[in-house]
This record gives sequence, structure tokens and C-alpha cells, in this order.
Amino acid sequence: MGLSLRRVLFVNFLVVVGIGINGVCGSIPSSTLRKIDRINKEGSYVGIIVPNSFEMNPLLQSPTFLPHHNLPYLDFSGRRFRIGRLGTEKVIIVMTGLSMLNAGIATQLLLNLFKVKGVLHYGIAGNANPQLQIGDVTIPRFWAHTGLWNWQRYGDGPEDELALESNGDYTREIGYLRFSDYNNGTNCNISSENLLNNVWYQPEEIFSVNEVPEQRQHAFWVPVNKHYFAIAERVEGLRLGGCVNGTCLPRPPMVVRVERGISSNTFVDNRAYREYLNSKFNATAIDMETAAVALVCHQQNMPFIAFRSLSDLAGGGSALSNEAGTFAALAAQNAVDVLIRFTSLLSS
Repeated sequence: MGLSLRRVLFVNFLVVVGIGINGVCGSIPSSTLRKIDRINKEGSYVGIIVPNSFEMNPLLQSPTFLPHHNLPYLDFSGRRFRIGRLGTEKVIIVMTGLSMLNAGIATQLLLNLFKVKGVLHYGIAGNANPQLQIGDVTIPRFWAHTGLWNWQRYGDGPEDELALESNGDYTREIGYLRFSDYNNGTNCNISSENLLNNVWYQPEEIFSVNEVPEQRQHAFWVPVNKHYFAIAERVEGLRLGGCVNGTCLPRPPMVVRVERGISSNTFVDNRAYREYLNSKFNATAIDMETAAVALVCHQQNMPFIAFRSLSDLAGGGSALSNEAGTFAALAAQNAVDVLIRFTSLLSS
């Protein structure tokens, strides 16, 4: 059986990073390769990436999703890639698991193994924008990873060069968080010193498939695909669920295209930091995976967009009691409804 260049390169990738398959380092079992070949011969797929089973199950249970009749899934490297159709689009669905690392690995595996023409990501998220409410589904135009920091030594300030900045490794262009601004004794923007000092936000170091290998670039705000974002405008009028067991939200949830979403390996349940992220970055959706998916797709030149439904106001402050526990399932279903509607528009 002839291997495509992409799969040959992927085998080489496995050798380099030392991933063992069935105890054999640097190889993919021939039975798995045959299944991958069968899947790819059926044409290009829309890749659907979802963080966890709680968010994935409503999609799998939707009558719109039909599993492949002969090969409904392929298990590989700890992931299950579900093969089927969502309406008229052929899709491959994969669950990432929690965190940026897992999201990045799952996305790269999807793109290396299968013939994918675009990536859709969905799930629930914390909300940093008090103008929106639980159940609203946000579609950000840009995503950033805000968990890559240069933590400045105590005594240095904004005018002092960061460690290794002169080498081009770090920058002060994006800005910083000064911990002393959030001391309990802060009044009129004057606060006592804090040994934690400042952390400076950093862009990701990326290596594009279209550029010279090992020639690094940097990316902080990663845009979603322009065509996908334009299509998403047609989803904004979609009617979404707003009640759970007789408990209803103050207004019907809506689909909103917003400017920015952010991700990091941090579950944000802190009002002060939520307000900082909103004022500093104009952020709405806050999660732990999307920026990793966006960065991998950006480096691989793969069309990408994400739909994140707001499950709570990060850090509290909402008039709704026990908001996340009450409305998380509704938020997950709303994200699935938006995904299904968007996919139907792709076909048209």
C-alpha cells in the first residue's frame, strides 16, 4: 500500500518525539494505516474538536450526526476519532481533554492523520464581558494564549529590560500585569509593593509550514478564517435554549460575533482577574483550549473557527445563583446548536 507524503512525514514525526504505538517506537501499525487510507479515500472532512465528553455527547446524540456505517471511529494515540456526517458534511470528531497541551496534540494528530479541509471547535467558556449573559454563544474573531509570561524580578519595572529580551526571546510590547495593583490596600491607584512584581504577556513562538523550517515567528492574536467568520454572521439570528427545568435566563440567549477570546492553562474563577482580562484585552470568552487549536491551525495554514457558549460570569457577580451548575448543560447544547447550523451553511 502506498503511503502519502503527509503520512510519511507523520511517521517521521513519531520517531522524533518517541511516541510508541503498540510498543513499537516510530511506527504505525499496518492495520491502522489501512483504516486511515480507507477514511481518506472518501474525500475531505471537516474536523470538529471538542474539549470533553460533557460537551461532545449532545453532538453525538443529535439526529443530525450520523456515524459512518462501516468505520464509525478510529482509535489512535489515546484519542478516538469519530467518523460520520453532520448533515451533508463529512466530519471527524475528536475530544481533546483538558488544557492547552491536550488541545494542541489532538489538533495536530487530526491534521496529520486525516484529509481535513477545515477545523471547527466548540464548547463552553467563562465570560469576561458583563454585557453578555450565560447561554450566549460567542464567536471571537481573534484568539490569544495569555498564559505565556516573563515574570519580572522584584525591583524592576516597565522601563527595565526583561531577562533575555535582548536575544529576541521576550518582549514588552503586549503589556504586563502588576500584582501590587491588586493588593487589598490599593487606593487611588497607589499601592504598596508586592514581591510578585510584574508578569509580562508573551506571544507564542511558531513555525509555519509555509516558511523555512526552524525559522521562528511570533503570534499573539491569531485570527479565525475570514470566510468562516463571514458565514458566522448568518448564524447570529439562531434561536437558542434559555430555560432549564423551569428556571429561565433573564433574556433569550443569542449568538454574538465578538472581537476576542483568550485561553490559558488557568481556570479563571476570580472577579478581579476577569475584569482585568476584559479591560486589558477586550476579552469575552475565557477557556483552556481554543487558543491552542487556533495556533496549530494557524501554523498549518488550516481554516479554523470556534464557538464558545458562556456558562458563567468568571469569578461571579451575576444575579443568577449557582449559575454554572444550573446552566452548564444548556450552554453546551447551545454551542452544539450553533455548530450544527454553521456546518449546514458550509454545505450551502
